[in-house]
Amino acid sequence: MSFNVFMYILIIPAFILTIWAQFKVKSTYRKWSEVPVHSHMTGYEAARHMLDTHGLQNVQIVSVPGVLSDHYNPVNRTVALSEDVYYGNSISSVSVACHEIGHAIQHKEAYPMLSLRHKIFPVVNFASGVAPFLILGGFLFSHTLIGLGILFFAVTVIFQLITLPVEFNASNRAREVMVSEGYITNEEERGVGKVLNAAALTYVAAALVALLELIRLIGIFNNRD
Repeated sequence: MSFNVFMYILIIPAFILTIWAQFKVKSTYRKWSEVPVHSHMTGYEAARHMLDTHGLQNVQIVSVPGVLSDHYNPVNRTVALSEDVYYGNSISSVSVACHEIGHAIQHKEAYPMLSLRHKIFPVVNFASGVAPFLILGGFLFSHTLIGLGILFFAVTVIFQLITLPVEFNASNRAREVMVSEGYITNEEERGVGKVLNAAALTYVAAALVALLELIRLIGIFNNRD
């Protein structure tokens, strides 16, 4: 069995995992969106309280369109919550909102992996756009370009691997605060875990696919020597 065939055997299941992870996060989010928290807090209220109790009164929360479009912007120190999360009082809404606040707290505390991700983001943004063209150019013109393209692609893989502890850490922070501050009951923590774990699975699947693709490209480069 050739190296390329072997890698495709590995990569195809990884792609399937990615598709399944996307389905899982959406279906899990929908399921727990129908279960209100006993505290009756909305995503906005939980997020605002979590920010204020951690000395982050200067961080704004805004409502944005879309589904699962929630994110933390470290540049303008703003938490963007999708409308369902912002106004909803479900387990899904509060879980997603508090997860994003976890990133804001990481930023305040200079969490090392988040700081590293922020520093290399401009390089990653450039590398991810250039890498495919360098690799294609390498197949058409110069073998050296493939190697250069692989180096740029490796930067994007490193970025995705760094993202994993950042996301898991933000979720852990969220769960601890949600229970200790009474946003959710101990019984509701099970639903919170399912929502946050399903979201984390998408990052794991994406990182796995990227890592396997990098290994495949390195194999191609070595076989062309």
